[in-house]
Amino acid sequence: MQRRPLALALVLVLASPAALAQSSTADEPAPRDRATTLDTLIVTGTRVADRTVAESSSPIDIISPETLEATGTVELATALSRALPSLNFPRPAITDGTDAVRPAQLRGLAPDQVLVLVNGKRRHTTALINLNGSQGRGSSPVDLNAIPISAIERVEVLRDGASAQYGSDAIAGVINVVLKGSDAGGGIAARYGQHSAGDGEQYQLSGDGGIALGQAGFLHLAAQAGHQDQTDRARPFQGTVTPSSAPAGVVVQRYGDPEVDSRAASYNLEISPAEGVVFYSFGTYSRRDALSNGFFRPAGDNRNIPEIYPDGFLPNIRNIADDRAGVLGMRGTTAGGTGIDISFNHGINHLTFDVENSLNRSLGPTSPTRFHSGALEVTQNVLNLDFNRPVDIGLAYPLALAWGAEWRGEKFNQSPGDPASYADGNLILPDDSRAPPGAQVFPGFRPANAGQHDRHSYSAYLDAEADFGERFSAGLAVRYENYSDFGNTTSGKLSGRYAFSDAVALRGTVSTGFRAPSLQQQHFQSTATNFIGGVPFEVRTFAVDDPIAVALGSEPLKAEESTNFSLGLVLQPVEALYVTVDAYRIDIDDRIILSENLIGDAVTEFLEDRGIFGVTGGRYFTNAIDTRTRGIDLVGTYRWGLAAGNLDLTAGLNYNDTDIEAIAPNPPELETGDLDLERIGRVERGRVTVGAPSDKFFLSGTWHTGPWRFAAAATRYGEFEVLNTDPARDQTFGAEWTLDVSASYAIDGWDFTLGADNVFNEYPDEVIFVNSNAGQLPYSAASPFGFNGAFVYARVGYTW
Repeated sequence: MQRRPLALALVLVLASPAALAQSSTADEPAPRDRATTLDTLIVTGTRVADRTVAESSSPIDIISPETLEATGTVELATALSRALPSLNFPRPAITDGTDAVRPAQLRGLAPDQVLVLVNGKRRHTTALINLNGSQGRGSSPVDLNAIPISAIERVEVLRDGASAQYGSDAIAGVINVVLKGSDAGGGIAARYGQHSAGDGEQYQLSGDGGIALGQAGFLHLAAQAGHQDQTDRARPFQGTVTPSSAPAGVVVQRYGDPEVDSRAASYNLEISPAEGVVFYSFGTYSRRDALSNGFFRPAGDNRNIPEIYPDGFLPNIRNIADDRAGVLGMRGTTAGGTGIDISFNHGINHLTFDVENSLNRSLGPTSPTRFHSGALEVTQNVLNLDFNRPVDIGLAYPLALAWGAEWRGEKFNQSPGDPASYADGNLILPDDSRAPPGAQVFPGFRPANAGQHDRHSYSAYLDAEADFGERFSAGLAVRYENYSDFGNTTSGKLSGRYAFSDAVALRGTVSTGFRAPSLQQQHFQSTATNFIGGVPFEVRTFAVDDPIAVALGSEPLKAEESTNFSLGLVLQPVEALYVTVDAYRIDIDDRIILSENLIGDAVTEFLEDRGIFGVTGGRYFTNAIDTRTRGIDLVGTYRWGLAAGNLDLTAGLNYNDTDIEAIAPNPPELETGDLDLERIGRVERGRVTVGAPSDKFFLSGTWHTGPWRFAAAATRYGEFEVLNTDPARDQTFGAEWTLDVSASYAIDGWDFTLGADNVFNEYPDEVIFVNSNAGQLPYSAASPFGFNGAFVYARVGYTW
């Protein structure tokens, strides 16, 4: 089914565009720092060609390359979390593939409830599905860190529902990454840093450059590569020593960031072979090799084989993420004034799971110690046909009318591991229990779990915006989509802005939206080790249509549906000061989450009765809850002209509160026989409602004086909670402040920077002992700023 749209895309894009008379896209505005972006033209959330940030009816942030650089990181998601109060990007550990592909949250919602675009085109998601106890559990979002930060001209972040404009996923908002497109100039930079604890050494090299292609074209290239060592904040075992426990006074666990080798590259190309015709293409490639850790297996643990590891072993997971994306398109304007944009978009993300320093207990002393546990892959193909046209309807300005259609094809492939990674040797242990099968820490995907799944969707949209004079503007959008696997849905959006004066404006939106269940959520299956209440369980994730999942109450997934209300005030009392305050409410019905880990002796017996041994728990995806998120965003910028340079100040605050409005009735299957389970318990309810900080505030300043630039950013992360099955083990983690500082000196194209992130070496509250794996894991993986302490770095760059 996907070959016909691909062939059609190539025909449409490469066809002779004789009807086109002139280009419909103006040159992109030059990059600006954060304090002077009010008149920056935006391309996200609007079809009007000359709409600026200050004139937008929806809240939107412009993150410049200068702002990204000032954050002191080369990870795009980390940089955005430091520049945006509404974005959360924690650093979980011992969460399998999530250590390597971490999810970001906007406005406290799930990571897959935000849409990511590159140059206005939909970005594919990662193949990974986050399963273990981290924020974003159950989601498969876009891997923002696969986009090289050296390639970015700016990032536009729309903090508003936009499914009527862009389709599925745009519930919390839209992140649009705009790539550099200059035909000359460039730069190269090197960066080195290390944590004050003496670990986590990092070094990166990045660069970009533009090339003119004749008189009417350009090619801009960018690349970066780097290495990151592991960090480790684990402590010695402090529990009661037994034959099956870790040894006392020795650090055997590892807890922190993974070791990562990464490289990424991008290109952005435009060429005009004839007047009125613009062919364009852009793409990215990245490869990330990450080595993370599981839980230590003590020497006397029945999961160990003393002949192989006489002192026990710490298994490792190696994830290799290959990510590729490319877009080919053509745009222009007909002689009649209708703009046309035809494009084909292909993206693929491939993630392998290899296990090192491990064993398969059921194979006995002959077990291998390295395994290939399988791979996941997602593919996305998108064909877009977009039109726009100004229509004179008797107003002071023409109506901006846009319409178009989209075809999207998606595939998800789960490949099996090598036989030893999942084999069951039917070994009976000395205590008459059955040895757990498969590679310890991450058993391989079985052939029965492997498979390829696909679907396609069609959509059509209509979007209109009008300026009713100098003070009032309004917009209306509607979109219809039909999915081959669950049916159709229609979304709408109404927006408006009224300027009482040049200094005061009121804006607001009302919209409906949706998010289609991902193919991963419907079909993924695996088994992984989870520590629950300090006890290891081998928990299997079942596909929703697996007979065992159905026997535990699983039902077919349907799309999430949302309603979004936003009301904001825009203030510009003086030229240098800009303040916005936006309140919002987001209602989500049939929200898709991963069920609780269904564990206990009755579950183990239930699974063994169905021929599944060595698995002590199960879970599956479900449309089990309705939620309501209410919040407020406040952003202010001020440029202060001083005798000795300029001081740019930025402040931001996000507050959000999520409540569960309804929980679907517990399936009767979970309350029959010896089973007495709760599909959505307090652990998962807590993760959704209080697992992320309810507020985040930052204040930053940059002082430019001659060749010097000094920057400081203070961030306050609000409190969050981690709930447990036993309320006595619940814990609230207090608010924390961090301070990042840097100083730069520029001369003759060179730029030298020294900086420190979290300069005061702040850590989150330590977890209570009962939740710390006997003192070995002292910090919560849900901490919004991690638990690595201060990081000091130096950077040198040259631009031409």
